[in-house]
Amino acid sequence: MLQAESRIYQNRENPTDMKEAGTYPAEGQPAPDFELAADDGSTVKLSDFRGRKVVLYFYPKDDTPGCTTQACELRDRSKEIETRGAVVLGVSPDSVKSHQKFKEKYALPFRLLADTDHAVAERYGVWKEKSMYGRKYWGVERSSFIIDENGVLTKVLPKVQPAEHVDRVLKQI
Repeated sequence: MLQAESRIYQNRENPTDMKEAGTYPAEGQPAPDFELAADDGSTVKLSDFRGRKVVLYFYPKDDTPGCTTQACELRDRSKEIETRGAVVLGVSPDSVKSHQKFKEKYALPFRLLADTDHAVAERYGVWKEKSMYGRKYWGVERSSFIIDENGVLTKVLPKVQPAEHVDRVLKQI
């Protein structure tokens, strides 16, 4: 389980000694399980969703332009996603409190999970070195994972663009 790993990597900025850092889990293999706090005060385990498809999407930061576009696109098409038997889970390094504000502000109908120590992002290979205006830093690469009813990772959608994300997800579920 990731709780022990979360404690190990809690204060790390650079995961270079982790084998899986920057490497996505393989399609056709079981999706890495995790347990994270959700915006509604619950604790969410991926394995609790067996029997349903899961759209697990990682995004950099609550209430930023790209992340808001992505979340609102998913919100606007959530009935279509649900009709196809899938549940959406959003994951970012933001706190539960930040997620609560973001969810309320945009009336998001899905749970947002707090990966504050980025252990789950590291496990899914989306914690990457980034660069903006010549400054290098570590953060979440906007990516999604489609997981089937048996907990098997069926599709990795790396480096998604916010406005096209939901269309790509719908093609896969």
